Amino acid sequence: MSEVRKPVIVVHGGAGFWNPERSQQGMEGVENAAKTGFGILKRGGSALDSVIEAVAIMEDEGAFNAGYGSSLNIAKRVEMEASIMDGKTLQAGAVGLLKDIKNPVRLARIVMEKTDHVFVVGEGAEKLAEMFNLKRREPTTDLRLKYYERQRKVLLEGKSKLPKLAGIIRNHPDLFGFETVGAVALDKEENVAAATSTGGLSLKLPGRIGDSPLIGCGTYADNQVGSCSATGVGEIAVRLVLAKTVCNSMGNRKSAQEAVEFAIDLVNRRIPDAYNSMGLIAVDVYGGVGAAHNSRNLCWTYITPETQEPVTSLTAKILK
Repeated sequence: MSEVRKPVIVVHGGAGFWNPERSQQGMEGVENAAKTGFGILKRGGSALDSVIEAVAIMEDEGAFNAGYGSSLNIAKRVEMEASIMDGKTLQAGAVGLLKDIKNPVRLARIVMEKTDHVFVVGEGAEKLAEMFNLKRREPTTDLRLKYYERQRKVLLEGKSKLPKLAGIIRNHPDLFGFETVGAVALDKEENVAAATSTGGLSLKLPGRIGDSPLIGCGTYADNQVGSCSATGVGEIAVRLVLAKTVCNSMGNRKSAQEAVEFAIDLVNRRIPDAYNSMGLIAVDVYGGVGAAHNSRNLCWTYITPETQEPVTSLTAKILK
């Protein structure tokens, strides 16, 4: 292989349909996140610090389904989740069912570094945040409240019974987004890391956990192969252990781009009948960048030593 390109960061703001009222803010948000993360890498900071700070920027933005701006469940409440993984040590931290933590990704780091656990949810996670004085913030925005009312109206328009959610989403893609946020990075020491954060599926059942906090499903990092962050229908990523599948492919000598394309093709082949909107970003140990999706859009960006500035788009390699 050629010389390793480093440092590198790749950031996504979510797969799905990015309507015009939010797309520009979304693209600016991923760029700001990538610049922050890349700045850390250029100064010799770790890949782990880079992805956490990049994701925290997006949790604060309000344009994404993560942190401030998270989607509402069927009970009109927010339940956020996040995870991180350090490819050098294979340590990981994850949290779920959070009500008002300002930055779930920072709580995931506390789980990883300050406890003996990987995944903590609900009351225990909230108490942990209190112990470490994490900031809190009401995550519900006016835009999400508007979306909730429109989504609920669509659901209730069924006459004799409610239609399946998958069919509703197909017919009203503008109302249902999967804008999970995530970042992957390779630092100057050739360590990789990944972080993912989300408010979860719109109108989900209370207590539902998606792929974002599940190590191997929504997030994975291993210095021997690379790192990956997923976005889309969480149940799909869980059933295919999708982030780990991407990393396994990189371990089988596929580039980051080949690996994410392989994984999206796998989604299309193995789970073709369900609503299977997915997007993936990855970085391999050589600094190669990967992004692919089967959704209409993927809001994403990357910065490499060659670009020095974000290269941003609302699409990547689309596989149907």
